[in-house]
Amino acid sequence: MKLRKLMYVSMFVTIMGALGIVPPIFLGFSPVPVTLQTLGVMLSGSVLGSRLGPKYGAFSQIIFLLLVMTGLPLLSGGRGGIGVFFSPSGGYIIGWVAGAYVIGFLLYRMKNVSFIKVLLVHILGGVLVVYVFGIPIQAMLMDISINQAILLSLVYLPGDCIKVAVASLLAVKIRNSIPLLKEVRG
Repeated sequence: MKLRKLMYVSMFVTIMGALGIVPPIFLGFSPVPVTLQTLGVMLSGSVLGSRLGPKYGAFSQIIFLLLVMTGLPLLSGGRGGIGVFFSPSGGYIIGWVAGAYVIGFLLYRMKNVSFIKVLLVHILGGVLVVYVFGIPIQAMLMDISINQAILLSLVYLPGDCIKVAVASLLAVKIRNSIPLLKEVRG
């Protein structure tokens, strides 16, 4: 990996950690908190993945999760360690890697990127893909049915829609305003 690409990947690892400073919002009926870190997942996929290739957005999430796994308290609320991967939110956290990859994969192949296209890709990769990983793990660890876990997850959709809109707006602005990202592709 070239030094410049590594720099961009590490920048998004740092962004994920910075978003973890914002305290989580725990809902009384679910142990899975509302955090801003899914915003970072969408941005890493849409900025890194769309310009450098889908693996770079996923790399940033893998490195971030490896740091979390070592015990660094980088997740929202100061959580860290291997135990977070075996909690009801563990599947969602693992889904960040796939979500960033899917976002990058889809946007990397688009010639013309618009706000609406990025918004739709963020819904697919940043919400649906992450939920595909998160809901079954949440159901298993909470000892509830998949349908109950899906119903519990509906409460997160309004916040996720706001994060999708913000991430999409930021991604389009960042992609078009950082000339270095335009040169690195290839």
